[in-house]
Amino acid sequence: MTDKITNWTGADDAMVENAIRRGASRRELLKMLLAGGAAVAAGSMVLGRATQALAATPVSGGNFKAAGWSSSTADTLDPAKASLSTDYVRCCSLYNRLTFLDKDGVTQMELAESFDSKDAKTWTVKLRKGVTFHDGKDLTAEDVIYSLKRHLDKSVGSKVAKIAAQMTGFKAVDKSTVEITLADPNADLPTILALHHFMIVADGTTDFSKGNGTGAFVLQTFDPGVRSVVTKNKNYWKSGKPYLDSFEFIAISDDSARVNALLSGDINFAAAINPRAMKLIGGQQGFELSKTTSGNYTDLNIRLDMDPGSKADFVAGMKYLVNREQIVKSALRGLGEIGNDQPVSPANIFHNADLKPKAFDPDKAKFHFQKAGLLGQSIPVIASDAATSSIDMAVIIQAAGADIGMKLDVQRVPSDGYWDNYWLKAPVHFGNINPRPTPDILFSLLYASNAPWNESQYKSEKFDKLMIEARGSLDQAKRKEIYGQMQTMISEEAGTIIPAYISNVDALSSKVKGLEANPLGGMMGYAMAEYLWLEA
Repeated sequence: MTDKITNWTGADDAMVENAIRRGASRRELLKMLLAGGAAVAAGSMVLGRATQALAATPVSGGNFKAAGWSSSTADTLDPAKASLSTDYVRCCSLYNRLTFLDKDGVTQMELAESFDSKDAKTWTVKLRKGVTFHDGKDLTAEDVIYSLKRHLDKSVGSKVAKIAAQMTGFKAVDKSTVEITLADPNADLPTILALHHFMIVADGTTDFSKGNGTGAFVLQTFDPGVRSVVTKNKNYWKSGKPYLDSFEFIAISDDSARVNALLSGDINFAAAINPRAMKLIGGQQGFELSKTTSGNYTDLNIRLDMDPGSKADFVAGMKYLVNREQIVKSALRGLGEIGNDQPVSPANIFHNADLKPKAFDPDKAKFHFQKAGLLGQSIPVIASDAATSSIDMAVIIQAAGADIGMKLDVQRVPSDGYWDNYWLKAPVHFGNINPRPTPDILFSLLYASNAPWNESQYKSEKFDKLMIEARGSLDQAKRKEIYGQMQTMISEEAGTIIPAYISNVDALSSKVKGLEANPLGGMMGYAMAEYLWLEA
């Protein structure tokens, strides 16, 4: 016979949840349930159900303290100039974008109510009404136009100036409607404007020290390179948000020190924990680890326009020599997902899951090295701590080469100056690429014939034409098909080897709730302060 409760209603569930919030003990709760006619087993079931409901129900109030890993006296509240995670976190708390990416990588509306275009070249943006800046000013079309045009002004020094350059015309149709014209069709414009740099600021803003935005929090303190404190925007246009009363953000560069600050209760959240520092968390009660994989990767780059990469068989051999499973297990300590030598990660809706990674096959690698006439020759491979885990990856690949008589001379160089002196320049070297929201941005930056960061000097007229075709199409199914084909071309033809997509691990108090993955990066795409709550 099943235990059940007679005359138990939703109001009774609410009574139990309220009692839990007040701190009632399990003994007290069971007494309450028994008095209401519940058997012991049924009472335990109700308690479990109530506890789960509370864990998923946001609670208002509390002061949230978090620590990132990087800071500088150049920290800024100007979204256009944001360059570090600390900048992104602060800007996300103070400002809003026209659009944002949800946990599934789908573009959602934020300050924009709608984004419409018939040809992917001229876009009409309808703005939400009733949105105000922290100083009380209403959001208008002029604010949006000013915010976007700033990126085209060289004196501003926008970090996304090249991406913004495609926007060639702006028009305020009325107070709540903006028309944006592009140089060429681009169906990704709504997604591009979800990047952190495209936050909307008030028309005419030149002083960003006050952080005057439309966002969930209002600035109280900002000490560049040290800390910031923001408090709840009581006039926020998103009903019920934020849940927190305040949010303090600091930077602690040392991993162990960041974890120790969490364990001692000085902070609630420690971002981007090194695998070695994860051991400090261990099985300690009251703390958790959160793992997200959003598209960051370290790649081995072989320049196709220089020896030995000019020999196609050397590149083919290296792709078979990379043991992707061992790299994830050893170099990344399990914190990664196997990659298939192309930059669009599983976090992206356009990821080609049918494209399988090259299998580790030393015999095939040896065959290709012999065919290239390079077996036994010493090949320099440049690695540095500047490119995450590249030294550990290089050692794994070097050992596999030694087993078949391929001599890979791993040269470890300092982090200082690596990106200027070795990246994009050395014949065989490592890179490290952060997540980007669209395949088009990744391809334009890294694989188009004129790409500024073309790591392997890959050139393909067919690839370039496909990129332009996909960019201008509003047919999502067609775009997915084209992007899948382009990912296959990169995997098979380019000189970049992407063995894994690296996972980010944050450590947090168990009282922190609401944390989810986001394709724009860790800490919920750096926007966590608006969505998290602290369990009472």
